[in-house]
Amino acid sequence: MGIGIVAVSHSLRLAEAARELAVQMVPGGAVAVELAAGAGEDADGSPILGTDATRVAGAIDRLAASCDGVLVLMDLGSAVMSAEFALELRSSDVPVRLASAPFVEGLLAAVVTAAQGASLDEVAGEADDALVAKAAQLQDEPQAPAGSGGPEREGSTPEAGGLDASAPASAVSRPEGAVVRVVPVRNPAGMHARPAAMIAQAAGNSGLLLRLLPDGDPVPASSMMRLLAFGARRGDEVELVGSPGAVERVAALFDDGFGEMDGAPEPAVSVLPLPRPSSEDARSATETRSSPGPSSEDARSGTETRSSPGPSSEDARSATETKRGDLAGDGVSSRSGSAGARSTTPEGSARVVPEEGAPGILRGLGVSPGRAIGPVAQLGAAIAEPGAAERLPDDEREAQAARIPSAAADVAAALRAAAAHADGEAAQILEATALLAADPELASASAARVRTDGVPPARAVWDEAEAQSAVLRGLGGRMAERVADLHSVRDRIVARLTGHEIPGIPDRADPFVLVARDLAPAETAALGRSACVALVTEEGGPTSHTAILARALGIPAVVAAAGATRIAAGTIVLVDGEAGTVLPDPSAAQRGAVVDEEAPTFDGAGALADGTRLPLLANVGGAADARAAAEAHAEGIGLFRTEFCFLDRAAEPTVAEQVDAYRGVLAPFAGRKVVVRTLDAGSDKPLPFATAADEENPALGVRGLRTAWAHPALLAHQLTAIAEAAAAERAEVEVMAPMVATVDEARDFVAACRAAGIARAGIMIETPSAALLAAELLAVVDFVSLGTNDLTQYTMAADRLSAPLGALNDPWQPAVLRLIGTVGAAGRALGKPVGVCGEAGGDPAIAPVLVGLGVTSLSMTARSLARVAARLRTVTAEDCARAATAALGAGTAAESRAAAAAALTRR
Repeated sequence: MGIGIVAVSHSLRLAEAARELAVQMVPGGAVAVELAAGAGEDADGSPILGTDATRVAGAIDRLAASCDGVLVLMDLGSAVMSAEFALELRSSDVPVRLASAPFVEGLLAAVVTAAQGASLDEVAGEADDALVAKAAQLQDEPQAPAGSGGPEREGSTPEAGGLDASAPASAVSRPEGAVVRVVPVRNPAGMHARPAAMIAQAAGNSGLLLRLLPDGDPVPASSMMRLLAFGARRGDEVELVGSPGAVERVAALFDDGFGEMDGAPEPAVSVLPLPRPSSEDARSATETRSSPGPSSEDARSGTETRSSPGPSSEDARSATETKRGDLAGDGVSSRSGSAGARSTTPEGSARVVPEEGAPGILRGLGVSPGRAIGPVAQLGAAIAEPGAAERLPDDEREAQAARIPSAAADVAAALRAAAAHADGEAAQILEATALLAADPELASASAARVRTDGVPPARAVWDEAEAQSAVLRGLGGRMAERVADLHSVRDRIVARLTGHEIPGIPDRADPFVLVARDLAPAETAALGRSACVALVTEEGGPTSHTAILARALGIPAVVAAAGATRIAAGTIVLVDGEAGTVLPDPSAAQRGAVVDEEAPTFDGAGALADGTRLPLLANVGGAADARAAAEAHAEGIGLFRTEFCFLDRAAEPTVAEQVDAYRGVLAPFAGRKVVVRTLDAGSDKPLPFATAADEENPALGVRGLRTAWAHPALLAHQLTAIAEAAAAERAEVEVMAPMVATVDEARDFVAACRAAGIARAGIMIETPSAALLAAELLAVVDFVSLGTNDLTQYTMAADRLSAPLGALNDPWQPAVLRLIGTVGAAGRALGKPVGVCGEAGGDPAIAPVLVGLGVTSLSMTARSLARVAARLRTVTAEDCARAATAALGAGTAAESRAAAAAALTRR
């Protein structure tokens, strides 16, 4: 029957979050956890903090029928009194233990131990020891030596999984026929909660012991908390001792890197039989500190000859940097590798060194239109990796460790201050980076390195950031993309600690062209406050964060321009963000042409040269964006991203909160069209109340409309709020759903909109499936809008934020254009609108082609409206159709672009 658990807390949200964390450690494990949390809700529906003894008693009684015993964990104060009183109120007689364990750590330990079929005493004892891992990391008292597994519980025995503190590792008795196996720790993060839980589950109650070589004490595999205090890191070797089956199961987890890394597992060490030691053997072992199996020296030697252990952290860094360099420079950001990873040109060196026979002009991808001239400036000098230093004396470590949280707090505060002076995408990126800097894990783990290893604070932050980066890279996908953000935060903290200038956008008053390998998000967000007039990077693609923000700021930008970082600082360059060219040393005539160029204007009426109307709308993500769009004369809003109302929240916003937020966006467009996209959670926008935290491939997982499958009320509440806001502001609101792939999804969404009182409902076309089903989808919806960013990445199977794949994420790819053409043809046939709200909508070069493919409106960042309008005023509907036909007939993105341009010059 097993052991049930009751979690008593003043806060229901805290209890729910703690339970979610705990049950994730035992996937498939049937451990009943009842919550007795909170004291109900007030008249407004807000939760009341408190505890109720009757709720605790009821939770115990509900578990009694299906459990052999119940463990009760409490958070603090009155929770303890409520639990004690509940013992008198309960109607069942099931054995109950009240645990003095810490609430979150104790619940996690209890769930993992109960999943192994442990007794009530064993579950309670493991919960009580739950702070061992944290105490060992922070060096609090009492603590266990590294690898010991924690303080001993009274009465524990080796056979029961406890340790005899008086006996050395080699003297612990072992079952008949036990085997030993030495395995390397291969996963980047080493021993943490997930691997510890996996080991505890795989070992069960087999009595398996683990020992950190060369001289650690044995730790019972059944104890997750003792495993967390184990201290094993990547490259360490661990000795497994126990029954053949248990050893084999746990060794397989180590060989697989606990599912946290790619690649085949390395060869394992051979299994050696271990005779059970006699008492004489034990005495001898005690005297010599040698194991009945191989000695620690033998184990090391045997491992070297029998297996290839995982790479050391230094090897891993070197290998990672080499691999990234082979692909595309540092592959993550301009500061992701060592100090030498940034390409800077010393004074006196050649300004451009093109390949033999190549012209001096550099060609890349134009991602933000416009032309600008200015001297080249490069990013502030990269923060060099701190060198090796002598260990800090013991009496200095605490003071030095305390500097790290303070430096991290300063960095977070500076980023928040910058976010307060930014808006739109820039503000969101700066806020996200500030949250990363404020995350206590980086600061606390770095400080622990200072206390434990005696390394200087800057070195500790660098090493901890690299360890966390390795974990993110191992997870892949969207998580791997956060490495650039983490390195940006790392460099800022290290700069604070060492007194260096924080790297980033040059602080200069005169206009300049910024040239870099790539930019971290926080650096890109800072462009709007600088004198930068154009941006050139060697990496990136049309939908990278660099490109998106450059367009939002109205800065001409060229990405994927190979050789750009070899241009010497101070060189005058002409950047053409539409043609995708960078020309060093332009002639006087070329400079004059740019200087005399008049900036286009938009009068608020998009049209072709022949008078054909083509509404030009704006993409917005909040009230500030909406006001800017109205000032730029946008005809309406073609994409209102509602995520701003949900991000950085632990719970869903109320309907009233949503109504207030939406009205701020709708107000500037009263009487005009506003297309609202429902919540696009998931992928790179995870939400704790809507999406799973452990999706292996979130970009192809539960995101967009799919979140409504598990949380239908989330969609219903949002539609209600949209309808109320629309009525209050009298905007002509249309609503569309993201990530729709089937006709059934579209039909159900339209029905939900109608039920909420919303007259016009549509969907986004972001998947090849939706594009190919355009005719069937348009039969059930009122309109569609093409999200060209996601449509391109899903069509080309290329992550749109991956720098090495930038060339694939190009809307000029023939496959993408043909899908757009399919949607446009379906719209024409049924007489229904087909809009574009992806980044392609703001590109003046491709705009005529999109119109020729059947697109009836374009939506973009407000700063792009004037240039797109100016371009469309030069072409007729016939011109657009001819350009579209030419682009569709090409075989490559470059050929499509060239064919369309040629067609438009033959008028």
